[in-house]
Parts: sequence; C-alpha cells; structure tokens
Amino acid sequence: MSTNQPAARTEILDHSVCWALLRGVSVGRLAVWVDDHPDIFPINYAVDHATVVFRTGEGTKLSAAAGAVPVAMEADGVDPDTGIAWSVVVKGPASAVSGTDEVLETFSLMLFPWEAGHKDVFLRISPTLVTGRRFQVTPPAEWWTAQAQAPRTAQE
Repeated sequence: MSTNQPAARTEILDHSVCWALLRGVSVGRLAVWVDDHPDIFPINYAVDHATVVFRTGEGTKLSAAAGAVPVAMEADGVDPDTGIAWSVVVKGPASAVSGTDEVLETFSLMLFPWEAGHKDVFLRISPTLVTGRRFQVTPPAEWWTAQAQAPRTAQE
C-alpha cells in the first residue's frame, strides 16, 4: 500500500500573469550566446510596455546581447508562506535603446544598476515568446530517496 500523494500539477501561465509576475521583481538572469558557448549574467531590469529593459556597459554582455542572436531572460520567485514558486522566461532579440525621446523615456523607469561602473547603455528585449509556470515547491521529504542518503566513497 502506497501513501504517496499524487504529483502536484504545474500551472502554465498566460501572458498577462507572466507580465504581472515580471513587474513584481527586478532581478533576473540573461542568457546569451558568446562565441561558441552560452553564458548567463545576472541583471536588474524593468518592464516597459511589454518589453524588458536593462542597463549595461561595454563588455561581453553588451556585445553578445546586442548581436544578431536572440537572448533569453528568466526571472522567478517563491512565496515562503505558501511554497508556491513561479518562473517566467522571455525570449527575443535585444537592441540598444536609441533616439533622444526613447532614451529620455527609459530614464523614467528608475532603473539603476546594482554594480558600480559605467552602465550607460540601455538594452530592450522585444519578446517573440513569453512563457511561465507556477508550481508547489516539493518538500525534501518527498523527493529525498534512500540512494541520496547512502554513504559515499571519498572519490564521489
């Protein structure tokens, strides 16, 4: 006889819920293609008219993000009281914000870099795909197996 509970269902989120969740946090991870490999950078961002805007300076992140290859940005969160977690991914091309009016508008986002240094380039991700999911975090007692607790040799 098994006392296992059925697996919790993952909820696929619609676009409006994804955007609302993205507006509720300001830190995510930016995935880019650099030469012959993927790379990931933490970013702080703001949502602006169904796009994601972040600041950066000269370097790998800028050259890779503003290149011809689309990027992916992921943000997530968890409610510690309910154990409900969510994750949203935004995919699409990123381009530098240009034009006086657009740059001035972007300053109104109150988007300030966390790290010191010149971060004077605003990049905008214009999504071609936005996906999200929400789920109950599984307590360790439900996924912790006997093999996970087994003793290991020094080489492991």
